[in-house]
Amino acid sequence: MQKNWPTLSCASNNGTRFWSHDWKKHGTFSLSVMDMHSYFEAALTLKEKVNLLQILKDAGNITLEAIEKGIGHTAGVECNIDLSGNSQLFEVYMCVDKSGLELIDCPIIPESKRCNEIVEFVVFGSETVYSL
Repeated sequence: MQKNWPTLSCASNNGTRFWSHDWKKHGTFSLSVMDMHSYFEAALTLKEKVNLLQILKDAGNITLEAIEKGIGHTAGVECNIDLSGNSQLFEVYMCVDKSGLELIDCPIIPESKRCNEIVEFVVFGSETVYSL
């Protein structure tokens, strides 16, 4: 989990609080089908199946259309704005079937904060910024 599902908002955190929050917010909806361990295992399997960073690199930009084309399903994208006014990728929403193993079209997409034309990735703990 440390390697494949780290908490990026607080690099010094060991992730336990972050994973607990994720389970309570998202995973508990799957309780009729899977327990906590199965939930995280299914999520990591999907992460391997859908290489989102590679999809974005291949597309050359961060757009909803690029993500939907890459994963083959409707999705949602949310950005935030840093103190300098730069648009940063915050979240990508993808939906899965009840088994937790297959992506599906998202029936409802949360109201997203639009991304600017240039979206940046920031490496935490440094001044390095990567743009697609």
